[in-house]
Amino acid sequence: MPDTTLPPTLRPGQLLARGVCRHLLTHDFVSVEELVPTSGLRVDVMALGPKGEVWVIECKSSRADFQSDQKWQGYLEWCDRFFWAVDADFPTELLPDETGLILADSYDAEIVRMAPETKLAAARRKVMVQKFARHAAIRWHGARDPGVSLYGP
Repeated sequence: MPDTTLPPTLRPGQLLARGVCRHLLTHDFVSVEELVPTSGLRVDVMALGPKGEVWVIECKSSRADFQSDQKWQGYLEWCDRFFWAVDADFPTELLPDETGLILADSYDAEIVRMAPETKLAAARRKVMVQKFARHAAIRWHGARDPGVSLYGP
């Protein structure tokens, strides 16, 4: 019987993000997808922990997807911890050792290697929590009332 819980249009990275977000919730982290911390960057998953921790997770569905990512180091200044999320078939030896590693599928995930912590400055943390909250609220408005534009006619 086909799985009717997944929208048919999700791309492989979005399926990984779904499993990552589900898993992070078991650690009391809430998450949003495709958040823009600053112009030119868009993280796949940003998670906010119970003590205000900010984690960024980049989902890579293939070797080519990883090798084409030239921006990932720019994400480091916007989070306390940075992770890669990949599936079980991904060649994990490509991933930098100084980053976290999450193995995921569309249903769940497992943190295999905890990312080192580099605490955000208080002012940067405040900005990120506000961006997170606004992003989540905008997404909620869009889901609740898809015909309404948040930016005018």
